[in-house]
Amino acid sequence: ERKRFYQNVSISQGEGGFEINLDHRKLKTPQAKLFTVPSEALAIAVATEWDSQKDTIKFYTMHLTTLCNTALDNPTQRNKMQLIRAAVKFLETDTVCYRVEEPPALAELQKNEWDPVVAWAEKRYNVTVGSSTSILGPNIPASTKETFISHLASYNMWALQGIEFVITQLKSLILSMGLIDRHITVEKAVLLSRLEEEYQIRRWGNVEWAHDYDLCELRARTAAGTLFVHLCSESSTVKHKLLQD
Repeated sequence: ERKRFYQNVSISQGEGGFEINLDHRKLKTPQAKLFTVPSEALAIAVATEWDSQKDTIKFYTMHLTTLCNTALDNPTQRNKMQLIRAAVKFLETDTVCYRVEEPPALAELQKNEWDPVVAWAEKRYNVTVGSSTSILGPNIPASTKETFISHLASYNMWALQGIEFVITQLKSLILSMGLIDRHITVEKAVLLSRLEEEYQIRRWGNVEWAHDYDLCELRARTAAGTLFVHLCSESSTVKHKLLQD
């Protein structure tokens, strides 16, 4: 954490996009690049994160700022196809594809909750996904992977950074695409990603405060990643109103 060193936050349009101003200083990335985002809506969202900080700046709460820094600095130096393949690789260990046989109650819960979203994905993308109780997981056809590669290629580099972030939170490409395609809500996606944990908590109880904190954190990260993808995928202008109100 760092003491808040600015009073006012604003946005301005520069040559490369929209910039964030902390008083009269322009925000920079960790690698000292000018912090410039492609859409005005995203700039307002990031500025709101900075404006919401109190006496100290809690960087770990600023998920949109972190995602923008990653997109601008690209610390892992990956290109577009490397990002796409990393995202599609999650299919091999996708949360909703791994099923249990015991206990029967959990097996039934997985079937009832996960089967509909798998069926949606198969219809939406015209692919075969399936599920398995084997430790090796389901055998995902090469054609399914190629379809998802083609679909993800339609997103820009910024949006792909957000998609991978959401997938990493949910441990599922299927749930992430359902969320980004607005088929399921953030709350539903998080619940489905934690189905076994929630089952165990209902059965055995939870560790006071720890479970609720983890749940809220996961929701916050997942929501931020989804918003980031949408704001990087849509070109839109917003009336200069929010930060002045």
